[in-house]
Amino acid sequence: MSTPSPHEQLEILTAPAVDLHVREELLQKLAQSAATGRPLRVKLGLDPTSPDLHLGHTVVLQEMRRFQDLGHQGVLVVGDFTARIGDPTGRHLARPPLSAEAIAANARTYQAQALLVLDPARTELRFNSEWLARLGADGLLTLLSSYSLARMMERDDFRRRWEEGRPLSLHELAYPLLQAQDSVALEADVELGGTDQLFNLLVGRQLMRERGMTPQVVLTTPILEGLDARLVEGRLTGEKMSKSLGNYVGVTEGPEEMFGKLMSISDDLMWRYYALLSRKTPAELAALQAAVAAGAAHPRQAKVDLAREIVSRFHSEGEAAAAAAEFHRVFAQGALPREIPTFEAPGPTAPLFAALVLAKLCPSNSDSRRKIRAKAVDVDQTRCDDEKAVLAEGRHLLRVGRRYAYVIVGRQS
Repeated sequence: MSTPSPHEQLEILTAPAVDLHVREELLQKLAQSAATGRPLRVKLGLDPTSPDLHLGHTVVLQEMRRFQDLGHQGVLVVGDFTARIGDPTGRHLARPPLSAEAIAANARTYQAQALLVLDPARTELRFNSEWLARLGADGLLTLLSSYSLARMMERDDFRRRWEEGRPLSLHELAYPLLQAQDSVALEADVELGGTDQLFNLLVGRQLMRERGMTPQVVLTTPILEGLDARLVEGRLTGEKMSKSLGNYVGVTEGPEEMFGKLMSISDDLMWRYYALLSRKTPAELAALQAAVAAGAAHPRQAKVDLAREIVSRFHSEGEAAAAAAEFHRVFAQGALPREIPTFEAPGPTAPLFAALVLAKLCPSNSDSRRKIRAKAVDVDQTRCDDEKAVLAEGRHLLRVGRRYAYVIVGRQS
C-alpha cells in the first residue's frame, strides 16, 4: 500500500482534532517530511501522578498512533520532573506532592500501559528530568524570564483561582514553562494533548519561537466523558473520565470488569465512545448510526460490539467473547457472576457507604453516598437508597451498577 500524500495525511490526522495551530504549518511539515524522508517528531507528555492509565488517556495516545502508522516518530515524555509539581490544569487547589518513590513506580506502569496503544518500534521514551533537573538556578531564571505574569494569568484556571482568593503557588505558574522546555529540548515538530492542555502547548510553541527554532504545531484531542455522563437538553453532560471520580475504565482492568463498565454507559454516550475510542472509520460509524436509527440494528448490540472491540484491544478476542458471554449470563439471564470477590469488615456493624469503599465498588465515601442516593446500590439483591444504612453482622452481597462484592461484617465462626 502506498504512503498517503501530505494532504491525505493531513485529513487523517486532523479529523479528530479540536484545536490545531496551525493547519498550514502542519501541511508544510508533512510535505517536508515526505520530501526528505525525515519522520516528524510528535511529542506527548504524561505526568505519572497516578499508577494507571484509563481510556480517557488513550484518546490522545491513539492520535499519536495515527502519526506513527503514517511513518512518524512518537516521543512519549514521562514527566517524572514535572510530576513533582503536578499539572495545575483545571485544578482549584495545588496538587499534593508525590514522593520520588511513587513517581518512579507510576512511571514504570505508564510506560507499559502506553505501549498497549503505541507502536513500540516508533516510540522514543524520554523522562523530562533528563534536561529539567540540569537547568540549575541560572537556567530556571532564564526560563521564567521568557513569559510575563500578565500573560500567564490569561490562563482561565489561574485567573479564576486568583479572583476567588484560592491559593496559587509560584511553582504552579512555572509548570507551563517547564512543559514548554520539554519541546525545546526534544525539538518537537508537533505536540499533542487534550483540549484542556491548549494553553500549555501554546506556551511551548512560543518558547520555541523565542529560542529561534521552528515552532511546533499544536494539535489537541477531545476530552472523554466518564461512564456516568448523560444527555441533558441535547448535550452530553458529566465530568471527564477520572480515577478519583470512579467513572473510569482502566486499561489494565480485567476483561469482565472492563466489559461490564462499558455496557453501563447510556446509548447517547455510546456514540461518543465510538467516535473517540473505536477504530471504525467515520463512514462505518455513520452507517452503524443510521442502521440503529432506522431500527435495522439494536443499540444494545452496538454497545456489545463496542465493548468487545475495546476489550479485545487490551486483552484478546477470546477474552472479549468470554466477557460478553458472562455478561449475558449474569444480566440477561439473572444469574450471579461466577467469581465474586469477598472483603471483611471488622464489625460488629459497618456503614454501607464505608463497606462499598472497602469492597472497591466506589472510590470514596462521597462517591458511595452519591451512588446510594442515586439508587444505584443493592444490598442482598434489594435496592437501598438510605445513605445512613448500616450492615449488620453477617455476609452481605453488594452490587453497584454491574459489579458485585461480598462483605463479611464481624467475626465469622
